[in-house]
Amino acid sequence: MSASVSPARDEQGLIDRLGLPRPLVWGFVGLLLFMIGDGVESGYISPYLADHGAGSETRAAVAITVYGAVVTAGSWLSGALSDVWGPRRVMWLGLAVWGSLEIVFLAVALPTENYPLMLVAYGLRGFGYPFFAYGFLVWVLAGSPAHRLGSAVGWFYFAFTGGLPTLGSLLASGSEPLIGEYATLWISLVLVVAGGIIALTGIRHATGGERLAAPEVSAGRSIANSVAILFSQPRIAIGCLVRIVNTAPQFGFLVFLPTVFSDDLHFGTSGWLQLVFVLGAANIFANLFFGVLSDRLGWHRTLRWFGCVASAVSSLCLYFLPAHVSDRYWVAVLCATLYGITLAGFTPISVLMSLMAPGQKGNAIAVLNLGAGAATFVGPLIVTVFLGLIGPGGVTVVFACLYVLAGIAVRRLRIPEEAQQAVEEGLPLAQVTAPATERAGA
Repeated sequence: MSASVSPARDEQGLIDRLGLPRPLVWGFVGLLLFMIGDGVESGYISPYLADHGAGSETRAAVAITVYGAVVTAGSWLSGALSDVWGPRRVMWLGLAVWGSLEIVFLAVALPTENYPLMLVAYGLRGFGYPFFAYGFLVWVLAGSPAHRLGSAVGWFYFAFTGGLPTLGSLLASGSEPLIGEYATLWISLVLVVAGGIIALTGIRHATGGERLAAPEVSAGRSIANSVAILFSQPRIAIGCLVRIVNTAPQFGFLVFLPTVFSDDLHFGTSGWLQLVFVLGAANIFANLFFGVLSDRLGWHRTLRWFGCVASAVSSLCLYFLPAHVSDRYWVAVLCATLYGITLAGFTPISVLMSLMAPGQKGNAIAVLNLGAGAATFVGPLIVTVFLGLIGPGGVTVVFACLYVLAGIAVRRLRIPEEAQQAVEEGLPLAQVTAPATERAGA
């Protein structure tokens, strides 16, 4: 006679099969809602600011540039501060910053069209989502069983990119015609607060939310260590370079591919924008797939072959194949899908960065985030330098070569013995005892 299985046990089994860290499930739900709220404005904030207080597109661009610079700084600081304050405290701080400054922005700066206040409130709000989201990433890396980190990180990026900008922009496209742009911004505030509270209350007892650094490490020292680690541990610096290569070509392509697809191949602006959507949608689900796959296939192997080498091939296809068959839009769609999928093959880099420095997990993630920020200008810089010399095809070849070099560098991303033991025993990284010199940041 077969024993019945309770619904709760069925649910737990499903969560385990999906690769979700069970104690952190509500964190992923909250992160998705938070990032949907943060992404609501992404499709129309620039022209909206120009018409409501900024006075011109240039002044609106200044506000967005300030916001972007603060986001980059917040992305770096989130990891270093999570080490000494704990991810939980950093996430609460991110939620408080986002919520309070958004209220100032919506209730005071926009109605009065006060540009200086708009600049301050909107710009400093840029600390909000990196503190919340990347604080949670540190928590995920510290609190998940080491042998399931790939799956956990895949779910993180699934929730992160699913909200910003994908579902956030989709929500705005539906609400803006019904209630207007201003009311839609208030909806974003509600979603962010709801997501933050769901996450932080739902995972309050999960492992990894408290201070991760040794007692003698201060906040200032942790921030300094997040820079010093680049020099004291060369493999961390190499990991940062691999992370830059991950998305630098993507940002570079955004400089010249719009002209190629819209004008040269005659797909029009709408055709190009649809390709961008396809690329992003494919990347969202591929992040989850490669996260789970990497736990089975191996993080290094997944990163090298499905990330670096496959991106080299797909980047070449993205430019050269549509140009060769210029009248077949479906070929461009297929190539954009392939490129979005292979970009997700870099998902294990987050796992490897945290494992390479088990005593400085937050600092390693700070460096990872620094690489993500650097990619936003390295890619366009390469285009600026080479486009006039070798043309778009030549720039594409340069990008493909960078991916190949990153694949060669993956062999240098070795995991120390302490972290390898945690992987074999299935322990959370928060329980890993690293060498005393590393814990102190020496």
